[in-house]
Amino acid sequence: MRIRSAVAVVSLATAVSASVVPAAAQAAARVPIGGSTFSNVAVNGGKDIVLGTTNRKTVTLTWTVTDPEGVAATWAFLWHGPNTDDADGHLPQYPPAGTCTVSPTDPTVSACAMSFEVDPRRDLHRNSLAGTWNMLIEAQDATDDWTDDDVAATAKIKRNAKVTVNASPEPVKKGRTITVTGKLTRANWETHTYAGYRGQSVKLQFRKKGSSTYTTVKTVTTGSGGALRTTVKATKDGYYRYVFAGTGTTGPSTAAGDFVDVR
Repeated sequence: MRIRSAVAVVSLATAVSASVVPAAAQAAARVPIGGSTFSNVAVNGGKDIVLGTTNRKTVTLTWTVTDPEGVAATWAFLWHGPNTDDADGHLPQYPPAGTCTVSPTDPTVSACAMSFEVDPRRDLHRNSLAGTWNMLIEAQDATDDWTDDDVAATAKIKRNAKVTVNASPEPVKKGRTITVTGKLTRANWETHTYAGYRGQSVKLQFRKKGSSTYTTVKTVTTGSGGALRTTVKATKDGYYRYVFAGTGTTGPSTAAGDFVDVR
């Protein structure tokens, strides 16, 4: 394997072999026909991993290993960068063993999973780490053959965003102008603070009193410091909110509705 560390080889192979039951008896009766194959690969259940400045999240990797010799050890981790040799990020730094369950109907198939915690202060020191990460899987069969897949799956790790809203004046006469302000910020992993996110499209939505459905009124672009500002005509009682859909590096955010009483 191109990036297997000494720590990974010693700690993971030992730990995983204890958690996986190799199909040694079945393997002895078969002629080797190839290496391991990986399927049913998923990162965080297919959901984006969105992190702020302090919140920690547990991420689960799942995969299935099929090998005619039976699986003796397997593990996985996430990496970021142009390739594994030049990766600028690994999650986790010291991958725990994958815990696997051998199929009761086919000893060559093992369903595996591993979980680890991501701490933005500890693990994400640069904003450039936001975006697409790759999942690497490796397996060792009962005859000590190794198979790895550098990009068995991909996942998005994003910076958390926050959007606020304030509609005024309250109350307001029907037909008068309502000014709706707000601010869009996102987590800065380098300073551990939230900073304004400029030049982003944000939807202004309205829900009339008694309804459960919001409709989009217009789209507003954030200005300096992530500022939002627009105007609408007062027509009926209801709630205004800003909705940010997110980007490839930043998660979505929806403000709580701000009620305006129209008289």
